[in-house]
Amino acid sequence: MVRGSIKLLKDAGSGLSKTLSEILVCPLSKQPLRFCEETNSLVSDSIGVSFPIKDGIPCLVPTDGKALDLEADDTIKPEDAVTSSVEHEADRGGSH
Repeated sequence: MVRGSIKLLKDAGSGLSKTLSEILVCPLSKQPLRFCEETNSLVSDSIGVSFPIKDGIPCLVPTDGKALDLEADDTIKPEDAVTSSVEHEADRGGSH
């Protein structure tokens, strides 16, 4: 498992390897992420949050996410998304 992870991260280089981007999901919504070349980030369209990629490594800690500037009035702020995720986990009886 570790060898596979290291290879995927090495392949990330200037962007994100196709294999890695197919595996990763949003840490909050558990939905697929899409790679945005313009901002060099992974975007969760389902909740409107962008996660940065630093030195080829996706930063998927919920607090690293930034709310996208959407035209709709009901945009989700990262802190609201984190709170919602924590409440959802508590309802399911999961641990953090």
